[in-house]
Amino acid sequence: MIELRPFAKLGGENHGWLDAKHHFSFANYHDPDRMHWGNLRVWNDDIIAPGTGFPPHPHRDMEIITYVREGAITHEDNLGNKGRTVAGDVQVMSAGTGIAHSEYNREDVAAKIFQIWIIPTRGGEKPSWGTRPFPKADRGGRFVTLASGYENDNDALPIRTNARVVGVALKAGETVEYPLGATRNGYLVPAFGAVEIDGVRANARDGVAITDVDTIRITAIEDSEIVLVDAA
Repeated sequence: MIELRPFAKLGGENHGWLDAKHHFSFANYHDPDRMHWGNLRVWNDDIIAPGTGFPPHPHRDMEIITYVREGAITHEDNLGNKGRTVAGDVQVMSAGTGIAHSEYNREDVAAKIFQIWIIPTRGGEKPSWGTRPFPKADRGGRFVTLASGYENDNDALPIRTNARVVGVALKAGETVEYPLGATRNGYLVPAFGAVEIDGVRANARDGVAITDVDTIRITAIEDSEIVLVDAA
């Protein structure tokens, strides 16, 4: 099954400083048919105005992955971590037994991010945070694992759940395959561009929910950048 979820039909709200779209039920947006996709719980498409952001607030028992599409985001937390994550790079926060953090756009341009929450399959552990660069050149024409709960994905940011977050950059006309597995749940969003997945066209920021598919075949209609969650 491949289900297109057009960006124009997503829930969300514009708060002025934050223009947020929600692929799944979140905050004041509730859709009983879009509560989660496997252990993927949240995929928010956020645009944060310059000089604004999320003030300190708590989380626990959630794996929170931030993919920066444009601009940059600055993180601070009560563990003493502080870091700036720029476009194309990724940060991961394992909320564990509890963490308080802020996320601000300290730049002169809007920050455009995907914020992805995945339900952990390991609990009772201390919170942690990390960030690292993932150069787009390394993702050209092939999937690179950005965050993973599997030990053999040594170059990815670790998360405490049976899931992977992967990314690929494609030139127009290029095709790539991802071995999802029929028992897994895939959720794919083009950050930029437009792609075709087994005959289904997805434009930038559309969501594509995929299940009962062994191998996902993706062809770029335009130069594209894709993020995919492979969830249990």
